[in-house]
Amino acid sequence: EDGTITLIGATTENPSFELNAALLSRLRVLTLQPLAEEDLRTIALRAFTEPERGLGLNPEQLAPEALDLLVQLAGGDARSALNTLEAAMLAARGAGGPFVVGAAEVAQAAQQTGQYDRKGEHHYDTISAFIKTIRGSNPDAALYWLARMLNRGEDPRFIARRLLILASEDVGNADPQALTLAVAAMQACQLLGMPEAAYPLSQVTTYLALAPKSNAAKGIFAAMDVERAHPGAAVPVHLRNAPTKLMKELGYGQAYRYPHDFPGGIVAQNYWPEGLNPVQFYKPSDRGFESELRERRQAISKAFRQSTEEST
Repeated sequence: EDGTITLIGATTENPSFELNAALLSRLRVLTLQPLAEEDLRTIALRAFTEPERGLGLNPEQLAPEALDLLVQLAGGDARSALNTLEAAMLAARGAGGPFVVGAAEVAQAAQQTGQYDRKGEHHYDTISAFIKTIRGSNPDAALYWLARMLNRGEDPRFIARRLLILASEDVGNADPQALTLAVAAMQACQLLGMPEAAYPLSQVTTYLALAPKSNAAKGIFAAMDVERAHPGAAVPVHLRNAPTKLMKELGYGQAYRYPHDFPGGIVAQNYWPEGLNPVQFYKPSDRGFESELRERRQAISKAFRQSTEEST
């Protein structure tokens, strides 16, 4: 902090993940942008032809279409391009004798050296794009991100877990079948493994992308906030369990009104903790099956009001 030491570091990882808050607060972070395609082309050709620091090969041994593909697949990352180039050269030279690095060797090498770290930033960025694309109801783009994860060796069970979360978080009661299908897909992934697990993952991905969307399930978090704010709120006596004689003598459960004994199975009574005013946590959307639940809720509220008026 007094300037005795100047720390300069470079990393391909996100500093937010790899550096603790104390160190990060004392550093200035400079983000390096991806290289332009022409820059990558120059770097690749130099590495391919230079005899001392490069591979020392003739430029004719690198097919133009192979160089184009190499630049395209590198994504602005010179290290990725160089690793792919070296792997492609070794594959082309494997048979012995004169060789030319073609697009096929580059494509195969890129699968081995592609940018993807199952514990790093690419991992989180890709799964984020995948989930947000499904939430945005685009099945084709969602399949692309799914394909990227599967091609790079992502654990299909991890993907299935995220789909399971999305089925409740972003679809919910707008399509109750979504959660059932997501659970089935997770079980299928555990039983099948790759490559067959790609089928149920693709099925549930496209289903969730095209399903009506609702995030009304988030009402649980508002309910948790209210509960934390009223930790001492007692269960009303009429809603309490009465398994013993003493509890019955204390009046536990005696004033409970059994809904099945009333018309429509609905009767008004207090279901909230003592001293806590009712709050609407669940707010059904007007999409999919949840629109029917919304109408049911309105009908139940009307029945509650009528029951209250009749009892008074």
